[in-house]
Amino acid sequence: MKTVKYGVIGLGWFGERHLEALSAIPNVELHALCTRTEPRLKELAARFGVTKTYTDYQEMVADPELEAVSIVTMWDQHVAPTVAALAAGKHVFLEKPMASTIADCDQIVDAANAADGSFMVGHICRFNPRYAAAKQTIAAGKIGKIVSMYARRNLPQWVGASVLDKIGPIIGDCVHDTDLMFWFSESKAVTAYAQTVQFRDHANPDLGQVMYRLENGASCILESVWCLPDTTPFQIDERLEVVGTEGSVSIHDTHPNLMIVDKDGSRCPDTTYWPEIHGELRGALRDELSYFVKCVANGEKPSIITAEESREAVRACLAAEESARTGAVVKI
Repeated sequence: MKTVKYGVIGLGWFGERHLEALSAIPNVELHALCTRTEPRLKELAARFGVTKTYTDYQEMVADPELEAVSIVTMWDQHVAPTVAALAAGKHVFLEKPMASTIADCDQIVDAANAADGSFMVGHICRFNPRYAAAKQTIAAGKIGKIVSMYARRNLPQWVGASVLDKIGPIIGDCVHDTDLMFWFSESKAVTAYAQTVQFRDHANPDLGQVMYRLENGASCILESVWCLPDTTPFQIDERLEVVGTEGSVSIHDTHPNLMIVDKDGSRCPDTTYWPEIHGELRGALRDELSYFVKCVANGEKPSIITAEESREAVRACLAAEESARTGAVVKI
């Protein structure tokens, strides 16, 4: 397989995770990095051995050698670098959520469909082997018609505090389970109702709870609580239950599968999304980036998730946030 010259735009915590995952993929050459924060740019360029660095993404995507980019900026800063990279002929992996407005999502979808290159939004849960296995079972008709789905994705207070001034729990985390529910059911929401609670001094609420009615009649409940006690020994309490007319599927990830107890207490390290194993990043993040790189190298369009599917998850979550603000059921 050909080597792909790859760049990353946005070098916050998750941009760094992208670099760790990409450096563990054999046919990726880390070619260029971009962030407006020059000390961070120098730090990560030195760590990952990248010689081409930029503080302006327009200059970066103009590089004729660069083939593909990850865009890992904040969600409300996605549209401009994505459209610029696609227009420059680059293959684009965009982190979720796709964008902060439906108008921006529409612009990205139109640009992706008009471009020759590959485009994919990073809905990482589709690469979690438990959710992928559930999808195969449901698609094979093993549980009949889906009538109910329930998801929770709860985090300790310290995690919530690190992002609540930038994004809220409904669009920040319910977007994962919204996408999974639409994927499993091959349907989408027609109404959304949501409630939030806020007790800390941040721009967004501490928790969100959502109810969808889907086109196929199924009822869905989602919970995203970003204020578990800081003594919680895991980073994500993640569960999803699907009930059909002929069976059910239950997923419980990630904290029960490994617990370490020592003099400092107990903890449950991540074993699913970006665990470090034998000195390299493994897990669902590496798997989804590896899939994207394979599509780029083989000249294929990613099919595990489409741009339109990613937009629908944002549409539903924004409707839920509107419901939480107004107290009304929102038709989608």
